[in-house]
Amino acid sequence: MSVSATDVKKLRDSTGAGIMDCKNALKETEGDLEKAIDYLRKKGIAKAEKKASREVKDGIIESYIDPESNLGVLVEINCETDFVAKTDDFKKFVNDVAIHVADNKPNDLAELAGQTLADGKSVEEIRKEVVGKLGENISFKRFTIFEFKNGSIESYIHPGSKLGVLVEVNTDSDAASQTPEFKTFIHDIAMQIAASNPLVVKRDELSPEIIEREMNIYKTQAQEQKKPEHIAEKIAQGKMNKFYEEVCLMEQSFIKDPNITVNELLKQLVSKLGEEVVISRFVRYQLGEK
Repeated sequence: MSVSATDVKKLRDSTGAGIMDCKNALKETEGDLEKAIDYLRKKGIAKAEKKASREVKDGIIESYIDPESNLGVLVEINCETDFVAKTDDFKKFVNDVAIHVADNKPNDLAELAGQTLADGKSVEEIRKEVVGKLGENISFKRFTIFEFKNGSIESYIHPGSKLGVLVEVNTDSDAASQTPEFKTFIHDIAMQIAASNPLVVKRDELSPEIIEREMNIYKTQAQEQKKPEHIAEKIAQGKMNKFYEEVCLMEQSFIKDPNITVNELLKQLVSKLGEEVVISRFVRYQLGEK
């Protein structure tokens, strides 16, 4: 049967498939547009399965904050090349997944993949369609969901979308979180985390294993320099304090004013607002990290 150029265009607009693929699909389904879409979906799924073993080293990190439900998410989705990561189709897919995670709160990646979207398709089916359309393997790497009562959640996505941060800061009242001072503070903290890569908010959140390992390293270094035990202990403790300043957010030098720490910056905000402010938690994603 003959296939009209108009139908081919409609099918291309709906699926993003190539001209010849659309023509063949319409011929195989006798011009039925819905059946042709299903036909191409099946072809796309076949392509996706063939590509499933290919390594994904690129991708993007995206955030979504829903102020109505006091919830924010950070997601990382991987693809094979930076070229695909920059396409509008891939960016839209990642953004759609971020919104879906916020709305449906899956517990893990397996649950996410099986969840159904409003159009009746599963997240996994959509992933396979995007694989078929873009021609690269695509995989879900991870996601984080933060919910809070009073305060706010801020995200920071570094230009290029290869680095992202989600941070929660709590206050005694909603009014405090709406002030310009608070909004500036939480934005600065998100940028601080992106730039300085802390491990924890404060030192008591570090595991005893990490502290013991670092202390043993510094003691051994001092002992190898033939330092007396009490001197080696002091040297090791001094290096531990430096370690805390590097990995604990509250003890880091503020990136916009290295003369003060993040803790001192927080105290300044508390003084201005007249109520308690707590940096509760954060997550920092860098593309490709283990």
